[in-house]
Amino acid sequence: MKKPKIIEGRECPKCKKTKNQVNCGKNRSGTQRSKCKDCNIYYTLEPKRRAYTEEVRNDAIKIYYSGVSGRGVGRLKGFSKANVYNWIKKTGKSVDKSGDS
Repeated sequence: MKKPKIIEGRECPKCKKTKNQVNCGKNRSGTQRSKCKDCNIYYTLEPKRRAYTEEVRNDAIKIYYSGVSGRGVGRLKGFSKANVYNWIKKTGKSVDKSGDS
């Protein structure tokens, strides 16, 4: 049985208690998971965001509109071609298509 610890900054998002919080492994990205023993909820203290910045998205769309395929943009920038196609669908024609920054 795990001993409950009081670690500063650890608070259950549901019941807001700081006692009876235990470590319970890590998630896919390696961030510590915790469990509240009072309300049985699992949570991550500081989850890592996996989103790309707006600047990276716009840069990828500009490269796509300059004539490179979605797959080629993915290879150049290091992400999936599906991301590129989804960003293009989402933004439509609202992005400045010129190569000037």
